[in-house]
Amino acid sequence: MENLPTDDVLHRFLLERAGVRGAFVRLGPAWREMAGRVDYPSSVRGLLGQALAASALMTAHIKLEGELSVQLKSDGPLRLLFAECSDQGRLRGIARWQPPVPATFALSTLPDAVMAITIGNLERGQRYQGLVELGTDDLAGVLQGYFEQSEQLPARLLLAADDAHAVGLMLQRLPGTGGHDAVDDADAWPRVQQLTATLGTEELLHSAPHELLYRLYHEESVRLFEPRPLAFGCSCSRERVAAMLRSLGRAELEATLTEQNGRIEVTCEFCAERYEFDRVDVEYLLRDVPGTALPGSSH
Repeated sequence: MENLPTDDVLHRFLLERAGVRGAFVRLGPAWREMAGRVDYPSSVRGLLGQALAASALMTAHIKLEGELSVQLKSDGPLRLLFAECSDQGRLRGIARWQPPVPATFALSTLPDAVMAITIGNLERGQRYQGLVELGTDDLAGVLQGYFEQSEQLPARLLLAADDAHAVGLMLQRLPGTGGHDAVDDADAWPRVQQLTATLGTEELLHSAPHELLYRLYHEESVRLFEPRPLAFGCSCSRERVAAMLRSLGRAELEATLTEQNGRIEVTCEFCAERYEFDRVDVEYLLRDVPGTALPGSSH
């Protein structure tokens, strides 16, 4: 057990006696790299860390091809919250805010707030999006309600983040699975809930995943699966930026080229990678778009 990774990892596990499956995410260096890119207010940074841990947790028990994202928009102090985890374990996230920023956010009171979970591959056109009801104030409670409604299974989520780590624990009851006593053990889920309720934020943040799980649930026959590594990794590329520019249309690109002295520069807000397109590049990516040729081209 001492050789198991403790940071930037997703652990899937079973509580075999109780018939409960779970996942535990602990982000360290990857979280610090993402959080350090912007001078976030404390409450915004904490919520972003929770969202990133949650996005990874939600990939634990699904067959994912592409990315899973959690996105919230509102007209309040939290303008945007976006966290994404790919099928390769690459994470990225960003938040936007406007002052005054409260010390804590009550999600259910954000004006005109909309939250969505999106799963799939944008480039292949295979996407599923579900809207999430903001029925509680904290992110863990909101996502717990989403799981219970979408999968019709009791669930429990815990999320926490500080300057050093972002962590998440998810539990789901699976009737008919686990050990031979699980189906007939009516007290199994309440018992696991009670054990989970003893877990404080500091213990959640600062404990090695395997040590924490065995300490909490050792009487429930914890079975750990092979850990999945996680890392910061942006999915931006020149091809994706070109596709975005192409979608703007010829007229807007011509105007931008004129304004910016014959160049279009796009900077990724997740990783700060810069992409430049000159007049020849733009003409090439618009070659199949109906309309007149760009000014100054040979067409």
